[in-house]
Amino acid sequence: VLMGEIGGSMGPLYGMTFTEFAEAIEGREAIDAALFSTMLHKGLEGVQSIGSAKVGDKTLLDTFVPAVEAFDAATAKGKSFAEALDALTSAADTGRDSTIDLMAKIGRASRLGERSRGVLDAGATSCAMILGTLADGAKARLG
Repeated sequence: VLMGEIGGSMGPLYGMTFTEFAEAIEGREAIDAALFSTMLHKGLEGVQSIGSAKVGDKTLLDTFVPAVEAFDAATAKGKSFAEALDALTSAADTGRDSTIDLMAKIGRASRLGERSRGVLDAGATSCAMILGTLADGAKARLG
C-alpha cells in the first residue's frame, strides 16, 4: 500500500522501511533493545539502498540516521530501552529541525535551490513523526 499509494519517492522509501522492519522482527514474540536496533538498522539500510541521499541533503536521512545513532549510543552507555527510545525521539526531532537551514539537494525540493531553505523537509518531518510514534508505542508496551 505504501509503495503504491504515496506519491513521489516517499512511497517506495517508507514501503522499504516498513518491509525491512517487519522482516527483522518476523517470528519474534518480544522486541528488546537489541532487536529494536537491528530493526532500525535494517530499515535505514533499506532506505539507503534505494537512492544516493546522505545526511545534509535535506531528506528523511537527516532524521533517520541521527535517530538510529542516538538509540545505539544510549544502549551502548547502558541506558534502559525506554531511555534509548527517548534518545531516538530527541535526535529525530533535532535532525528534522536541522533541515530548515539546509538547501535541498535530492528530490523534488531540489528544484527550488536556495528557496528550499527556511522550510522543514517533508520527508524528515514525516520520519520524525513515524519514529516518535514507533518509540511511544514501544514504550507503552514496556510496562
